[in-house]
Amino acid sequence: MTYAHTIAGTRYVFGDLRTLLARAAPYRSGDALAGLAASTAAERVAAQMALADLPLAAILAEPVVPYEVDEVTRLIVDSHDVSAFAPVASLTVGEFREFLLAAEPDALAALRPGLTPEMAAAVSKLMRLQDLIAVAAKCRIVTRFRNTIGLPGRLSVRLQPNHPTDDARGVAASTLDGLLLGAGDAVIGVNPATDSVDAACTLLAMLDAVRERYAIPTQTCVLAHVTTSLRAIERGAPLDLVFQSIGGTEAANAGFGVSLALLREAREAALSLKRGTLGDIVMYFETGQGSALSADAHHGVDQQTIEARAYAVAWAFSPLLVNSVVGFIGPEYLYDGKQITRAGLEDHFCGKLLGLPMGVDVCYTNHAEADQDDMDALLTLLGVAGVTYVMGVPGADDIMLSYQSTSFHDALYLRGALGLRPAPEFEEWLERMGIDATVTSGGVPAGLSPALIGLE
Repeated sequence: MTYAHTIAGTRYVFGDLRTLLARAAPYRSGDALAGLAASTAAERVAAQMALADLPLAAILAEPVVPYEVDEVTRLIVDSHDVSAFAPVASLTVGEFREFLLAAEPDALAALRPGLTPEMAAAVSKLMRLQDLIAVAAKCRIVTRFRNTIGLPGRLSVRLQPNHPTDDARGVAASTLDGLLLGAGDAVIGVNPATDSVDAACTLLAMLDAVRERYAIPTQTCVLAHVTTSLRAIERGAPLDLVFQSIGGTEAANAGFGVSLALLREAREAALSLKRGTLGDIVMYFETGQGSALSADAHHGVDQQTIEARAYAVAWAFSPLLVNSVVGFIGPEYLYDGKQITRAGLEDHFCGKLLGLPMGVDVCYTNHAEADQDDMDALLTLLGVAGVTYVMGVPGADDIMLSYQSTSFHDALYLRGALGLRPAPEFEEWLERMGIDATVTSGGVPAGLSPALIGLE
């Protein structure tokens, strides 16, 4: 179907929905690299005006990636709930924006099964930053494994104690550092330097021993490939969560070495361990704008719309945690702090609207036109938007992945500035251990001994 809009006597024509969505997207370097971005600001405005007049039902009727060739499209179409969609079925995308801004939280929650990722992406392209923040702040998704994540007034932190050689003592040292600064209630999650099953099992055993020794109400994870996690389970490793990076097309997921069937297998394997105490939600997913484009798996769809489609994959597996690693892929896809900020708020909005416990890795690579001031701004905006969790990296500088993220102290800043608290069970544990997570320095509290954690 063709779409068009006229501005100042010039008629702009968009040959299909993919083109319309791409031209309406706020400018970013990845879409320009792919030849998808609007060539002028006038063309972008024309596309946004045409998109605003487009019925939501038309988006449902025209998949941006063909049903016949893509299992993610089939997942989206086959799981769509017509009755949940009914309250907004007659609206245009522009009217849907107004609906979202006025809707109560319960109405947004009821709507989730009736929305598609393309609808969420489309409306986000018409929204200012304050719109993305205002709507996301009304979307609360609560998940449980050993603690309760996502409650109002709470901000969780993934403690990310990475080490360039997967040295268990180095990981333990960073873990102790983070715990003393109130991080770790989302997960203590290590990105391994390799996909060695032996290394993964060693790290899982060490982290689980620390968790059990101090009775920490949290979950641990080694963010290895899903096949490595499956092999670790077969060996009897104490695995809490299965992690996997995912994308918004079948081809993008094939580039990650996964399929929907493999993810189902991994989820069932993790569930069989029955390690949760408050809940049995065992999946953890990461996403990021540009991953499908970098794999030439985007089907001519703009990177933000493809990113939103990844959230349909995540939602199908009821995850404990999802996060967009928003600036990790580099300036070829998000060039500077302005683009990273916009993308982070878009991802958070779309994920929350679609029902995901959405966190954001507020980050950038050293060759991007961004700095820590940009990250401070995005971190603060996400806090106002009700982000579920952020990263806690020693010194904000990941020594294994070689990128800049947010530190334990940054999370303390955000909790303090906005009056946010850790997950309730974790907060009670901090109090029992004598850890004051409102301060940024101090000695080792009684009960947390470096000797007992294996550092002496």
